[in-house]
Amino acid sequence: MRICATCGHENNETAKFCEECGAALDGAQAWASREQRKTVTVLFCDVAGSTALGESTDPEALRALLARYFERMRQIVERHGGTVEKFIGDAVMAVFGVPVVHEDDALRAVRAAVEMRDSLPELGVQARLGLNTGEVVTGTAERLATGDAVNVAARLEQAAPPGEILIGHNTLALVGLSVEVEALEPLALKGKTEPVQVYRLLEVLEEAPRRSEAPMVGRATELRRLRDAFEQAELDRSCQLFTILGSAGVGKSRLTAELIAGLDATVIRGRCLSYGEGITYWPLVEALLQLETRPDDDAAAAAIASVLGETDEPTTPEEIAWAFRKTLEQRAAEGALVCVFDDLHWAEPAFLDLVEHVADLSRNAPILLLCLARPELLDRRPGWGGGKLNATTVLLEPLSAAETDELIDHLGEMDQQLKTRIREAAEGNPLFVEEMLVMVRESEDGEIVVPPSIQALLAARLDQLEAAERVVLERGAIEGNVFHRGAVEALAPEERQAPQRLLALVRKELIRPERPHIPGDDAFRFRHLLIRDAAYDALPKATRAGLHERFALWLEEYGADLVELDEIVGYHLEQAALYRAELGAPDEKLTARAAQRLHAAGRRALLREDAIAAVNLLSRSTDLVRPGARDQALIDLAVPLTSTGDFERLRSTVDELKASGDPGARAYGRVYEVPLWQAVDPGLVVARGAVAATEAGAVFAELGDERGLALAALARFDVEWIQSRSIPAHDALQDMREHAFRSGDPVIVRRALARGYGILMFGYVPADEALRESEQLAEIPDAGLQIRAASLVVKGYLLGLQGRFTEGLELMGEERRLLGELGDRVMYAAHVHGPCTIRLFAGDAQGAVDELRESVRELEEIGEEGFRSTSLAFLALALQAAGEPDDAERAAFESEEISAPDDYINFAIGRTARALILADRGELTEAEQVARSAIEYAFHTDFPLQQADALAALSRVLRSSGREAEADDTLSQAVGLYEAKGADACLHRLSEIAGTPLPAA
Repeated sequence: MRICATCGHENNETAKFCEECGAALDGAQAWASREQRKTVTVLFCDVAGSTALGESTDPEALRALLARYFERMRQIVERHGGTVEKFIGDAVMAVFGVPVVHEDDALRAVRAAVEMRDSLPELGVQARLGLNTGEVVTGTAERLATGDAVNVAARLEQAAPPGEILIGHNTLALVGLSVEVEALEPLALKGKTEPVQVYRLLEVLEEAPRRSEAPMVGRATELRRLRDAFEQAELDRSCQLFTILGSAGVGKSRLTAELIAGLDATVIRGRCLSYGEGITYWPLVEALLQLETRPDDDAAAAAIASVLGETDEPTTPEEIAWAFRKTLEQRAAEGALVCVFDDLHWAEPAFLDLVEHVADLSRNAPILLLCLARPELLDRRPGWGGGKLNATTVLLEPLSAAETDELIDHLGEMDQQLKTRIREAAEGNPLFVEEMLVMVRESEDGEIVVPPSIQALLAARLDQLEAAERVVLERGAIEGNVFHRGAVEALAPEERQAPQRLLALVRKELIRPERPHIPGDDAFRFRHLLIRDAAYDALPKATRAGLHERFALWLEEYGADLVELDEIVGYHLEQAALYRAELGAPDEKLTARAAQRLHAAGRRALLREDAIAAVNLLSRSTDLVRPGARDQALIDLAVPLTSTGDFERLRSTVDELKASGDPGARAYGRVYEVPLWQAVDPGLVVARGAVAATEAGAVFAELGDERGLALAALARFDVEWIQSRSIPAHDALQDMREHAFRSGDPVIVRRALARGYGILMFGYVPADEALRESEQLAEIPDAGLQIRAASLVVKGYLLGLQGRFTEGLELMGEERRLLGELGDRVMYAAHVHGPCTIRLFAGDAQGAVDELRESVRELEEIGEEGFRSTSLAFLALALQAAGEPDDAERAAFESEEISAPDDYINFAIGRTARALILADRGELTEAEQVARSAIEYAFHTDFPLQQADALAALSRVLRSSGREAEADDTLSQAVGLYEAKGADACLHRLSEIAGTPLPAA
């Protein structure tokens, strides 16, 4: 038999056109029988008590009964658009969505189940039924749908009591408000690891209640044209045909409702149905029943009575059209009439003829024929409305981004990030916006997923395409949301009319022309990303694997000039490799090619300083290759991992490198342990870091690995820096830079040049000299964003020390913006210490508190302890200055609790804050002890401003104890440190800490 690709009807082998809908059958058999992945609804129906029935019934009578049962079940299933897959004993398995998907397959299946159940008592039997919706593979050699959805449907049928229908969660999600159900306790079904949520079907509603409609957004032009058409009908007493075309959910019905709400007219409606018996004139019957008018002409009245089923008198389509026109004209003589016909793309040819008859011949009657349809109407009737002076057709485009945001705001409040994600996912479709918001509200984690109703809508639309158009669309989906004609032709060499097929898909509003990335080619973009996903998801995984590999080969030949070639080719080879591995047929050569391309793309991301992209690409590269064969990729991966805050991945990377059989790789594992410890276990940095750096450096020296030697020097720098010893840290930094330049690796060179800015900011280098060095840093050719960020933070901090607070804070704010752009999550959160110091100098203690609290929160979120302990210490100082002593004390204690014992600066800053708090409380003995310990910790470092702050705190305590001379001497030392650093413009801060005017110079 030949299966129609348009309606799914099974035709005789010799048929050239579908016996049901008239569509051409060329290629239909091959199309319908090919393997596809589909979301379908599976129905199982089984006779209850069949064993007892067989025992009590004569075999011949039983056979006759079962024959009637099977025939009745088949008729019901097919009437609702389903397909009987097989009979198993006395059970029936039916699938809705094979061979052609419909957007309402789940509802069709539910209605069929109810009719099946209700028809059985007259046969003297009862049945139990189960329905489930899910993804299956169809079109295999045995033609049966296979997948978990089938198994679950069978289990639900077995669990159903006689005379009842059980449905699964996915089915309920699709039928939604069209049914009433009773939730049952989750069932433990055979073969399922987790209990399955099931529902007892109580009732199928004739008409589902509508959700409250959102206000109309945009569409002002279309509404004006629609009102103009109505006014023209009234003015001329003419019939105006107005057709609104648009994809499902784009707002046709909402626009119609907006028009009708403001009209003084009689409004009647009729909806074209997608399936059922006697559907040709269904919308006409609906409209006539609302109109409650019969024509005065006897012949017309007889034709109308025949349509309404009030008489058995035969009539013709021409007579029906004429009679309906006469009826409308008669009623319109009393006042303007609006006749709305919805879903006209499903209308039968005879009904389309009827609408055009009224539009062409109606006279002296104000009638607006308002037709709503999807663009597919023009496939069935290309000349719709053409040549008529009284006809208008508009196409509703998706909403703009601004209009989508306005719609979202009307529907509920949400944060900007969630609003952006919904806007991007919905791509201007109002229905998609509403459905996604419902899904977000119903989900526990607020995750945005594509609602099953939308998935079904798009799958059904694609299943109605001609076979060749579907193939072309699927080949485009392999490339992505934007694809090229050349790629389609390469992936579908058997399709010799690809350009014509693509133009047809443009006319059908599925794709639109786009600027090509490949010179000399044509490009197209899917109208909606979800259309692309629906086309792609229908392909079997084995087919996807082959097409991805073929596309990669095509792109290597024709896209050689693309900047992102490695990334794009790597992605498609990766997909091919993963699908083949998933299907039990791994291809090592293919996998190696994919890993190589992704590694190259990851290196390029490092060069452009995109840490997030580098982690993504290099992680995927390493994931493809077995351990022991991916050392180089792991070595590159560790670099951006230290920035993005993925410390679990960094730990596993370090562990794998240390376990490598290659001594060089093991040495890299050792040096990468130091930044890992600094982040998650700072106490190990000083205890083990120097040894790790020395041992790894010896291996690198033996191998002549300059990049490794640079990283070993960086590890030594980290060991010194955590102790806030800028002078030995500077020596290690100079070694790092020498080895980095000799390595010729631009990634390491930039990293070496961007490090060490803290020495200029916090060390003994005077502000004027440090400013000159920061200017030199900014002048490095092609320096990159890391070096630019380092230059900005140094300059901003030093200008702040010189009293230029506003200018300095602006520069440091720009530096943090660059860090965010670089994806350096750790430094973005940590780089508030300089700005907050300047805020304290400027008298903005609350601003410093706010920034530091956010820093602590972000660092805690990613599990970073080294910088968080310092942020807590600074937070204690800022809270004390802001008059929040209790919170300040808590922050200081928490900082000490998580600080490495050698992280002296944290103890110095935190204890300075505590000493001031204790002094204010009058607990002077303890305050002096804490202040002196703060000084001791501060002078383990060579950070003059923190030393000065600790001295000023002790001066305050001494003065409160009546020891004025000691207090003055201590404060003078603090002033000298500020002046030596060049921060004399900020001496008022020392006065605040000391609680007294500074001694005269």
